[in-house]
Amino acid sequence: MKDRHPNKADLLTVGNLVVEFAIGRKSKIQAVSDVSFKIAGGETLGLVGESGCGKSTIARAIVGLQQPTSGRIRLNGHEMTGRSHKLQHDTRHPLQMIFQDAAASLNPSRKVGLTISEPLRAIGEATRRERARLARAQMEEVGLDPEQVYDRRPFELSIGQCQRVSIARALITNPRLLVCDEPVSSLDVSVQAQILNLLEKMKARHALTLLFISHDLAVVKNISDRVAVMYLGKLCEIADSEMLYRAPRHPYTAALLDAVPEFSRMRGPRKVNLRDDEIPSPVSPPSGCRFRTRCPRAQQRCEIDEPAMQNTAPGCQVACHFPLDAITGQNGKLGLRLSSVPVRRVL
Repeated sequence: MKDRHPNKADLLTVGNLVVEFAIGRKSKIQAVSDVSFKIAGGETLGLVGESGCGKSTIARAIVGLQQPTSGRIRLNGHEMTGRSHKLQHDTRHPLQMIFQDAAASLNPSRKVGLTISEPLRAIGEATRRERARLARAQMEEVGLDPEQVYDRRPFELSIGQCQRVSIARALITNPRLLVCDEPVSSLDVSVQAQILNLLEKMKARHALTLLFISHDLAVVKNISDRVAVMYLGKLCEIADSEMLYRAPRHPYTAALLDAVPEFSRMRGPRKVNLRDDEIPSPVSPPSGCRFRTRCPRAQQRCEIDEPAMQNTAPGCQVACHFPLDAITGQNGKLGLRLSSVPVRRVL
């Protein structure tokens, strides 16, 4: 099992984060609902969930691209919410972001070298000549040839090269926290492996902390120390990576893993079959537990009471009234017992 770096202080703290968007004049949608988590220095936290569950909205709120409706975000001990734009700008240097669409995140009219050095100019560091030297050095570090790429524009590069440019741009200010919003989802499989290896290499070299967002469970497992699972704007489980993939405690997490053949075989014959009800709308989420309309273990309590995050094992938190039971089989590996709660439909 990977280490959560217990001796290191929490670099990022997100507390009771709520992000709402207006729909028309009277309605609102709560994209992120009362989300709380921490990331220790040097740790990689994977954030997974279905498309539209609020993962990217959390990322944008952390880096300041989306104003939270309420809640707190603390970076390296500094409060980031409720501050003026200038104060936020002055304290966000240790934080950078890598976007999903690498090409769209780059200025199409700006040469690659200037794009990479732009963060240094924005924070008022280094002369123009020094910025150019640092940009070339950063390009070499991420596997780009400055002689061939420095004066090119994004449309002259492949998607993989554009993502390397994005990584170089993010690293040039020597950040401590890197928010990676599905950085490999638009890449070919072979290029995905290259970018993931590059991120791991940069993490070790620069002592980085990562928030890695993805819907690809296999990718998240390979890169994360801990994994947080989201459903319809809320966190439903946070656990150490090996523990979560071997013995998930939330039915939604188990169903996600069952959908991936690799992890389905690893877990054996114990399956969680979702009900055939329609996926609820985030505009009008179900009462109580938001997953209850699809959960085969839902009871009357799930319809009334919203489950809170609770510790069910060392390093594991679950928001479920009837979490799956972790058991140890004859081979010493964790498994699941699904029969601890009678299954019936909630109308």
